[in-house]
Amino acid sequence: MAASLLFLRSRNSLILPFSLMPNFIAFNPTISRLIFSTASASPPKRVGTHNGTFHCDEALGCFMIGLTSKFHGAQIIRTRNLQVLDTLDAVLDVGGVYDPRTERFDHHQKGFDEILGNGFTTELSSAGLVYKHYGIEIIAKAIQLDEGHPDVHCLFSAVYRNFVEAVDAIDNGINQYETNQPPRYVNNTTLSSRISRLNLNWYEADQSPEKEDQAFQHAMNLAGSEFMDCIHFHAKSWLPARSVVMECLATRKNIDSSGEIMLLTMSCPWKLHIFELEVEMKIDPVLKYVIYQDERNNKWRVQAVAVSPDKFESRKALPSHWRGLTDDHLSQVAGISGCVFVHSSGFIGGNKTYEGALAMARASLLA
Repeated sequence: MAASLLFLRSRNSLILPFSLMPNFIAFNPTISRLIFSTASASPPKRVGTHNGTFHCDEALGCFMIGLTSKFHGAQIIRTRNLQVLDTLDAVLDVGGVYDPRTERFDHHQKGFDEILGNGFTTELSSAGLVYKHYGIEIIAKAIQLDEGHPDVHCLFSAVYRNFVEAVDAIDNGINQYETNQPPRYVNNTTLSSRISRLNLNWYEADQSPEKEDQAFQHAMNLAGSEFMDCIHFHAKSWLPARSVVMECLATRKNIDSSGEIMLLTMSCPWKLHIFELEVEMKIDPVLKYVIYQDERNNKWRVQAVAVSPDKFESRKALPSHWRGLTDDHLSQVAGISGCVFVHSSGFIGGNKTYEGALAMARASLLA
């Protein structure tokens, strides 16, 4: 459904134009309530979260729960009034209860230690709790596949790892790295930081519930837009690339009997997939080199696989006596025709032909 624009008049007669895709939006100042209305004949569900200062987790959680069949077109009610919260169909990030049977998704209570599982150990925020129970449905709808399809479950883990988990960790104050040293630089560019900056500034004269709800709506839109971008990226780019790398890994011994050299048959992002697929496919010994064609000049590259996704160090760099050399000098030293270059760190090299790149990889294995 296309985005719509609705003009509604609040109690103080102010005209408020707001759009929300795919629902309409208005504000009620009585209990800081954000209303989503649809053309449905049945009354909409009501989802509660706290008013006051907002964070990324409940903004994202409210957006996600509105994507479900059960809560599509729901009213978002922002309040800390427990008597009001008790009457609602779902409650996020407030109320002190986690109980999916009653759609209660708070994580602030003593003793809370819920995690996603499946290898993930980060404590969940309200966003992670909603994702845990509704993520499969949300992704299945977004990519128009059945909830039982293996691609849906693959994307469920990928989107959590690459998007939702950071929201959970930041909200729960979990450091990204185990260190007692201060950070070398400030990073205020995360989604959580940008959501935080959407709160009302202390110096603004208008601190009304209506203004606060408007800011929360902006936060929901920002979090939701980036969440959907993440799903679409992983469905359209990440997942197809994963399939290419999986096929190349499965046939790697056709390239070299060692099983440590892989030919990438199609240009695509491959580095992150290597580490996950090696575990899933029980690759032993692990990959050392990837050969692929440079589409810019039709020459060939041989690249050493890194020790881990976040490290520059290679599992087995190209030979030290090749590094920094180029063209005929490199070919003479390596004893391989057609050499173009080897990087000074040894992580990558080039050759004019596939056969030359393969020879460079094989010689590097034996070095």
